[in-house]
Amino acid sequence: MNSKKIDFTIPNLGETKIFSPIMMSSSHNDGQADYVSDEDHILYSIDTDNDENGRPVPRHDETVELAGPREKIYYNPAHTHAAITTCGGICPGMNNVIRAVVRCFWYRYGVRRISGVQFGYQGLLENSPWPLIPLDPDVVDDIQEKGGTILGSARGGGKKVDEIVDTLEKLNINILVTVGGDGTLRGASEISDEIQKRGLKIAIIGIPKTIDNDLSFIQSSFGMDTAVQMAVPVVRCAHIEAKNAINGIGLVKVMGRHSGFIAANTSLAQSDVNFCLIPENPFDLDGPQGFLVNLRKRILDRGHAVVLVSEGAGQEHAPSTGETDASGNIKFHDIGIFLKEKILEFFEKEGIECNVKYIDPSYIIRSAPADS
Repeated sequence: MNSKKIDFTIPNLGETKIFSPIMMSSSHNDGQADYVSDEDHILYSIDTDNDENGRPVPRHDETVELAGPREKIYYNPAHTHAAITTCGGICPGMNNVIRAVVRCFWYRYGVRRISGVQFGYQGLLENSPWPLIPLDPDVVDDIQEKGGTILGSARGGGKKVDEIVDTLEKLNINILVTVGGDGTLRGASEISDEIQKRGLKIAIIGIPKTIDNDLSFIQSSFGMDTAVQMAVPVVRCAHIEAKNAINGIGLVKVMGRHSGFIAANTSLAQSDVNFCLIPENPFDLDGPQGFLVNLRKRILDRGHAVVLVSEGAGQEHAPSTGETDASGNIKFHDIGIFLKEKILEFFEKEGIECNVKYIDPSYIIRSAPADS
């Protein structure tokens, strides 16, 4: 049997003694919505392992705690200070998340002290110049119509765990909701560990943010669908540019450091794409079956081509930058510019005229409001 198991345990701060203000039922089949019990779990996977006799065995020990309102809660809403912060790069849907969190705290649980922490973890550092922003349903009323985040977003600061926990104590913050990617959630985990070491009763909640959709356990992360919707007209424009030039090549780069969901889904939605390059599928650049040879064939056959590439694709062909950003992520070589140069160089050697139109819509896409 497979011995590698995933620990889905969610730690608790202590015994829950306060009845939830959310009015639901604790009895089944009474025609009312039910509270969720701590004992309610769902299977992580329908896959099975084999026992010593080769018979399939369900992985009942790999279950996920079911989300939803509990009958009893830990904090008294009247005395609770909740805060939310957004970290890393912006992406569609961040304001929607802020609005949903604030409205849930306010209307469902009756929490009246809700604060917005500006510019991610940097807003929780000792000498932060940015004050907390009081949040309520009126403040967040229509922010879902706007792109970005009303709290601002920044990388870095998450390594200064002691400072952040000191600030949480000083501001009497009981619940901190962090919205961010890998670096943000690593920071949230380290902050939670420090809180536990100090014996504090502060809850840290991580809401994963990745426009790339490179996240296990869910079907789609917020912002990805909007990214595809925004990328489709860009590809359409690249196709027009390519068709209206002599041996025109429309080259479009979209987000996707380690996954090609945006590129792949855009290609499915807009079938003008002739070459879709994604990180999951390494490709040969040169050689008889390489990308450049196949691109030449397409140009000679049809006189134009559209290439859609994820930012993390083809990094094995580009020189390493050797740099990292404030969140510790490796800075990739710009694969779009790299491919443009390689394409022009290749076609010049082949003695074939070509016109490459390179489009990078990344900032336009990530700053858009969510489409739903």
